[in-house]
Amino acid sequence: MSDIARIDKWLWAARIFKTRSIAADACKNGRVTIKGVNVKPSHTIKAGEVVSVKKPPITYSFKVLKTIEQRVGAKLIPDVYENVTEAKQYELLEMSRISGFVDRARGTGRPTKKDRRQMDAFVDPAMFGFDEEDDDDDSIL
Repeated sequence: MSDIARIDKWLWAARIFKTRSIAADACKNGRVTIKGVNVKPSHTIKAGEVVSVKKPPITYSFKVLKTIEQRVGAKLIPDVYENVTEAKQYELLEMSRISGFVDRARGTGRPTKKDRRQMDAFVDPAMFGFDEEDDDDDSIL
């Protein structure tokens, strides 16, 4: 076993990306960084380095424990890397899940009836403490 590995192979072998070509594309598009520097797919990594991977809406951080280039079973992943992603990033993920209908992906078409109801419930005037009766009282004054 070698003590260095290509970043694209490691990302695939560590099951961070489903295919090696997706991992290579992520590197080419600047979504994979080490120490704040974008890396090419052929960049070599060593144990102890922290790899940051942007998967919108958050940036995951992984500490390399073992450099591998062959895909391993999911049960062996804790030996390969340690997830050191900040808690703030996971809060961002949760917020985007809650308000996912607000930022619709381009080309997904019109909101469904369920989406519209969720949006109406989200911006319901009663939520802000406004009632229609209060509006009538203001006009009298």
